[in-house]
Amino acid sequence: MRALYDVPAPAKLNLFLHVVGRREDGYHLLQSVFVLIDWSDTLHFELRHDGQLHRHDLGPALPEDDLSLRAARLLQQRSGTALGADIFVLKRVPWGAGLGGGSSDAASVLLALNRLWGLNWSRAQLLELAPLLGADVPFFVGGRNAFVEGIGDRLTPLEVPVERFAVVKPPVELPTKNIFSSPLLSGRKTDAIVAFFPADDVTHTILQPGFGHNDLQAAAEDQAHEVAQAAQWLRARYGNSRMTGSGSAVFARIKKRATIDVSLTATKLEDDASALASLPTKWAGRLCSSLSRHPLDGWVG
Repeated sequence: MRALYDVPAPAKLNLFLHVVGRREDGYHLLQSVFVLIDWSDTLHFELRHDGQLHRHDLGPALPEDDLSLRAARLLQQRSGTALGADIFVLKRVPWGAGLGGGSSDAASVLLALNRLWGLNWSRAQLLELAPLLGADVPFFVGGRNAFVEGIGDRLTPLEVPVERFAVVKPPVELPTKNIFSSPLLSGRKTDAIVAFFPADDVTHTILQPGFGHNDLQAAAEDQAHEVAQAAQWLRARYGNSRMTGSGSAVFARIKKRATIDVSLTATKLEDDASALASLPTKWAGRLCSSLSRHPLDGWVG
């Protein structure tokens, strides 16, 4: 194999995010449901035999040593391979948004280079590397929508019904460390949902549209009024809104229509699209569908 093209790196939404404790080392303990969506970056890989790793930006310029390069370097070092790669990144998912774009890129790099380099590592082996790159990376390597606990490293796969979302990203980036160090988060703690998982009744509860909240949202809105503005904009149009991750992106569930009339459904889709077209200048918005599996889920056992 000499190359892999059009490798997707999908974003995620946190349907809720509860801070349930804090470790002695300062890391916060979370409970959340992560859901994959069809807003994706695209990566291409070409094999090198000289051991060098190079990233080429096909869209917005990324930091010199971003997560995709760090993921490639880590896999190269741990596997001991003498091979390298040219990595081409077409960035579409906004960063500083809580959508997990950089983490997803890193996971897709691990999955793709594992195949391109012929390493044949198992998912369990790749999952050992994932937390070294970031708290969200294990989820994307895991390949399934999941109930997530700990610092993002404990995954329980969930079957989540396919839903549609309107996702809005105001023109502000929120560093995760700033949100977690906010005084508004100090001492805040939501009781853990359950002491065990899974349980059918609990699964049903946490997937309900109105369940839970995002404990980080108040801190994000305090640091960037645009987050509150985006939440209000979505609520006015869809009747609900919630921030994902540590922000700044906010999403709304698009309620299912009772009718199955194709023409009415098409009209509704047009109305949703036109609503996002009216976003303020420099805001990003997209109508998304959730995914039942990561597109690369079958690439590793």
